[in-house]
Amino acid sequence: MAGVSTPALAAAVSNSGALGSISVGAATTQQAREMINQTQELTRAPFNVNVFCHPPATRNPTKEQAWIKQFSEMFHNFGSAAPTTLDEIYATFCHNSAMLQVLLDTRPAVVSFHFGLPEPEAIQALKAVGCLTLASATSPSEARLIAAAGVDFIIAQGFEAGGHRGAFLATETDARLSTSELLPLIQEATPLPVICAGGIMNGEDIAKVIQQGAVGVQMGTAFILCPESAANTAYREALGQAKPDETFMTSAISGRPARSLNNAFCKATHMISPDNIPDYPVAYSLGKALAAAAQSSGVAGFGAQWAGTGAHRARKESAARLVEILAQEWQNSADTIETPH
Repeated sequence: MAGVSTPALAAAVSNSGALGSISVGAATTQQAREMINQTQELTRAPFNVNVFCHPPATRNPTKEQAWIKQFSEMFHNFGSAAPTTLDEIYATFCHNSAMLQVLLDTRPAVVSFHFGLPEPEAIQALKAVGCLTLASATSPSEARLIAAAGVDFIIAQGFEAGGHRGAFLATETDARLSTSELLPLIQEATPLPVICAGGIMNGEDIAKVIQQGAVGVQMGTAFILCPESAANTAYREALGQAKPDETFMTSAISGRPARSLNNAFCKATHMISPDNIPDYPVAYSLGKALAAAAQSSGVAGFGAQWAGTGAHRARKESAARLVEILAQEWQNSADTIETPH
């Protein structure tokens, strides 16, 4: 939810009885501190702060220049010049003492890790000041590493989930497990409580995974149309018009696999080999520049319009009202699902 989550959205969700979340993965330390402080001013309820634990990019100037050249004509068509160099625009949380200090100072109730795990000392420091910790897993192997690191909860990220895949084991091919396939495998692999993410859009979806043994759910796409989110008009319009099976897993936007609405950027790059794409987040610096160039010429569909497979079921409601609706739907569905003996 980096770029879409806001203090207002997180606070509204938390004030309604769920756990709101803000992402500081794309923020500087100063921006992160301000976002957390703003959220704390808007709610006294617990909320989550999400950080990115990606490995630093391996820079390849030849590949980066070839990537720029590949999009030069597109920039020209939008009346802009292509960038001459690419930048590593997001700092990882791993070994990031300044960002860790922000979290230790502000002490959010929950901190979640995506793209892997930080060093053990960071996890221990966060737990020492009372933060609960969560981490995303896309496989049982990742779940076992998360459990061994002393993290409190595992987020089972199914292949249906919008945004970036949290896969972090370089030695493992992504099996692309669905949420319903992944949950029991993680339950078998570790004793930790599991939160499900991916394809969960309504109360019936929530009830199904809770019945399977999940302790909770994580929902992103369902909240993008809320007025409190930072999604721009083009993103909202595209999501509001989404049809079933219209999302696409792409690495071209950012350098890592991520599920997006199948927009103009995805369609223009769907034949590109991942081997030709610079590392995350270096590729993302070009993606963002291209989106800005397109927008300046009045063309939509070149931004990162992350969305899960349930995109067509997104609802335009305030965050508080959506939480209320989801809770009621969940209760109604739970009453009709037979509890296993």
